[in-house]
Amino acid sequence: MYQTLTFLHSLFRWIVLLSLVYAIWRSFRGYFYHKTFTKTDNSVRHWTATIAHIQLILGILLYTKSPIVKYFWNNFSEAKASLDFLFFGMIHILLMLSAVTLITIGSAFAKRKNTDPEKFKTMLIWFAIALAVIFIAIPWPFSPFVNRPYFR
Repeated sequence: MYQTLTFLHSLFRWIVLLSLVYAIWRSFRGYFYHKTFTKTDNSVRHWTATIAHIQLILGILLYTKSPIVKYFWNNFSEAKASLDFLFFGMIHILLMLSAVTLITIGSAFAKRKNTDPEKFKTMLIWFAIALAVIFIAIPWPFSPFVNRPYFR
């Protein structure tokens, strides 16, 4: 189960990143080129948030099954000194929860805005901040915190 969750979580991160970048690109174009907020834009907003929530569920399931996280919480005094254990035990999940919260808030606020420029601007700001947090929280192969391969 753990290997399957690790694989799905690793694979799904690319879907999250692609949908978020696409939503940011559409909101950037819409805001700066004074486009109309179409049904497609609304679908992109909705599906970006939905994909982020699916990834969050996968991540929480993985968090409960992870031997690294179990070791971290069972041996907190020693484990907090290791960046690897600290990253996956606390940093990663807190940053990702924050990012999904930002996406959710941005999506909800954009949905409730009255004008098209407000909708695009809201999506652009909230989703871009969430993307920055996600980039920090992903264990990239080049990360100074902890690194993992692009696919697991």
